[in-house]
Amino acid sequence: MIEIGRVAIRYTRHVCTALLLITAVTVNAHANTIVRISTSMGDFSLELFDTVTPVTVQNFVNYVNSGAFNGSYFHRLSKDFVVQGGGYKFIPYEGAVVIPTNDPIVNEFSISNTRGTVSMAKVGGDPDSATSQWFVNLADNSANLDAQNGGFTVFGQVLGDGMAVLDRINELSIYNLGTTHNEVPLREFGTSTSLTEANFVSMNAEVVQRYSSALSVFEYQSGILQTTVDGGETLGLYSLNLSLQNDLPGIVFKLNADSLVDLGITPDDRATFSSDDNRLRIPYLELNNNGSVSVITNVVLVLTDATNWLFTLESYDQQ
Repeated sequence: MIEIGRVAIRYTRHVCTALLLITAVTVNAHANTIVRISTSMGDFSLELFDTVTPVTVQNFVNYVNSGAFNGSYFHRLSKDFVVQGGGYKFIPYEGAVVIPTNDPIVNEFSISNTRGTVSMAKVGGDPDSATSQWFVNLADNSANLDAQNGGFTVFGQVLGDGMAVLDRINELSIYNLGTTHNEVPLREFGTSTSLTEANFVSMNAEVVQRYSSALSVFEYQSGILQTTVDGGETLGLYSLNLSLQNDLPGIVFKLNADSLVDLGITPDDRATFSSDDNRLRIPYLELNNNGSVSVITNVVLVLTDATNWLFTLESYDQQ
């Protein structure tokens, strides 16, 4: 049972009183699908054009929901032009592994490839060949991409200040690793060092209920808590998410291992985890319930089952 306002939220099958919301602020929700992309260089969100490009949007969402993009990376950066992903994952001791693709989709070009728009990549000379690979336009590429191969289908746009993240990626050095990887953006990599997963601009992707620039967000509909956690020199700094476990007593979250993204930046308001007391501390957590938003602070989750990476809510402060 969920009640929003000056009442308690009772949110488990065991009728556990959990989070007391002082005020819930109603905001306008986007009618279109929103996808949050967490990368090594920061998070950005995409608004998808559901009604304009329905086939392309559904195709992209299918890959997102299947987890295909979790652990993938941007394998192509053409400076001041596009940054492209959705094609590969890096597996230790194996290298680049191709993401399995679904059937190609019909081209739905109708919107210009201007800066901040998101488009599908495809095979040259075949307009209806897009599968899993997609790119963000780093500049106004309409004169080029709108006029070739049937036009590249724009199916979404970067929201808010998300382009700051893409511009940060655009500043990385590019390396030629051969064949499909001749323009790869890499972090902290030199010709004398061994290539590891941490060198790539990795990502995960989740469909979310609303756009938010907050670093830590929990959404009741999906039961997903997204955050960035600093584990210090020993554990490192990661973007990750956890899933609410409704079948367990109390308020318990499970770490989703495939959501871990090693960060190359150190954002403010990041959460911390201490192995000394096994506590995950989130300084600022935005709660979203179908567009009704509230904030709690100083949230503390205790690692109660290290084998299964289960965290139990211990305490929080009201905003």
